[in-house]
Amino acid sequence: MSKELAEILFPEITLTPQDLEKKYPRRNLPEGARVTRFAPSPTGFLHIGGLFAAMISKVWAEKSGGVFYLRIEDTDKKREIENGVKIIIDGLSDFGITFSEGMTGNDTEVGDYGPYLQSKREEIYKTYAKDLVAKGLAYPCFMTEEELEEIRIKQEELKLTPGIYGEFAKCRDLSIDAVKERLNKNLPYVIRLKSGGNIENRIVLDDLIKGEISMPENNLDIVLLKSDGIPTYHFAHAVDDHLMGTTDVIRGDEWISSYPIHYELFKVLGFTMPRYAHISPIMKQDNGGKRKLSKRKDPEAAVSYYHEMGYPKEAVIEYLMTLANSNFEDWRAQNPTADINEFPFELSKMSPSGALFDLVKLTDISKNYISKLNCETLYNMLTSWAKEYDKEFLSLLEKDPQYAKRILNIEREIEKPRKDIAKLSDVKDYISYFYDEIWDGKLDFPENINKEDIINILNTYKDIFNENDDKETWFERIRQMCPPLGFAAMPKEYKKNPGLYKGHVGDVSTVIRVAATGRRNTPDLYEILMILGKEKVTKRLLDAINKL
Repeated sequence: MSKELAEILFPEITLTPQDLEKKYPRRNLPEGARVTRFAPSPTGFLHIGGLFAAMISKVWAEKSGGVFYLRIEDTDKKREIENGVKIIIDGLSDFGITFSEGMTGNDTEVGDYGPYLQSKREEIYKTYAKDLVAKGLAYPCFMTEEELEEIRIKQEELKLTPGIYGEFAKCRDLSIDAVKERLNKNLPYVIRLKSGGNIENRIVLDDLIKGEISMPENNLDIVLLKSDGIPTYHFAHAVDDHLMGTTDVIRGDEWISSYPIHYELFKVLGFTMPRYAHISPIMKQDNGGKRKLSKRKDPEAAVSYYHEMGYPKEAVIEYLMTLANSNFEDWRAQNPTADINEFPFELSKMSPSGALFDLVKLTDISKNYISKLNCETLYNMLTSWAKEYDKEFLSLLEKDPQYAKRILNIEREIEKPRKDIAKLSDVKDYISYFYDEIWDGKLDFPENINKEDIINILNTYKDIFNENDDKETWFERIRQMCPPLGFAAMPKEYKKNPGLYKGHVGDVSTVIRVAATGRRNTPDLYEILMILGKEKVTKRLLDAINKL
């Protein structure tokens, strides 16, 4: 009867599971090589948690000489967004996450185990569903939405486990005539698993991160194919992970509760289960407590945020690795110049509880990374970022690349470079005083020096500034102008007799710094003045005098 029922339900399916096993043979990989996947839905922006999971899956596969592929689980057509696949691919690519095989665009892919888009695998799912019906392990269910709602309410009232099982599985044992009668009336139906589980029995998940987790068997007759023929996530992922040769599934721990369903599906389908590693969500400190990073509340939840802000992809991945393995920071301290791929990552060293996201720590890592870039690399990164996010700044950078590179090279490419820049979006403001077009011209003179002394310092300095001086000569000129103006030529002289002076050489150079840049704190003043040049420095000194 079951075979006849399978033919009635799936007359168009002529393939068998054996045909599919031949079409998708076991992968020819070295012993111990792992196959992992990232399998998002194209229903919105890429979450930082998604990037985290993808990074871990990639590292875990590649360190074993295995395969990391991208599968798109697009069975929820109602929530799908336009260009959703491309948004995912571009978002991952921005942070160096690439794949051995899988989807490469909205409608393009590479690899021998596709299609990698679930909506194109309908025949494959129906082949396995037909086989399960033929073996008496699945059945058509004609229950209406109203009937399902009645069952849900009754189960709630009786405090029973929700779902279709036992007495609630009304279509489980329909005769073939009863099925034909309903089909003749064109009644919609779904295909359900005929579960053989018992919640009194327990199964054990040997999780690669969380260790052993014991839970009851599944006893629900879950839906395998919806009324439109589209598979549920549970059914599709079991079929796909088997045919694509997935050995290790790395996913969020919200899926732990679904493990009993997946365990039973792999068993009835005759598949070997992959190993599972369940990652805890990335958390955020909030009002003394912790909560998940929220798509609605936290801009940093979206991967696009880091790209827009201009955090280098290497810094973001470096930071995520500190969340993944707590020993990464010690390794990095001992191997400051090593490629991150040399780090001996282990799933077993991941925290079973959620990692706490720390934007301050990311900023520190990013500052450190940017400080080590040479000016050529930083210039290229900056123009590439500005091309997308700040066209005005791009035009200034490209107007005179050599001028821009001289600016970016101040206190760079030295033993202890400055760490002022945390992200590319900071640079425009950081160097704005080099460009009249974007400098606000505000002057922040120190309060401890009166207006008359400031004017005297600037008047004196505009006449002695020489852009051909070396650094020593330049500073000596400033030192020599101090005593006639009532300032100590050396800070220690001022410290010894503060009553004899208005201030010291540091105060004088601060006045010059503010007139030239508007700021009291900047990188090396000598380099700034030499880059600005005689004409611009003189103009700025005169403008400052006029403002005062």
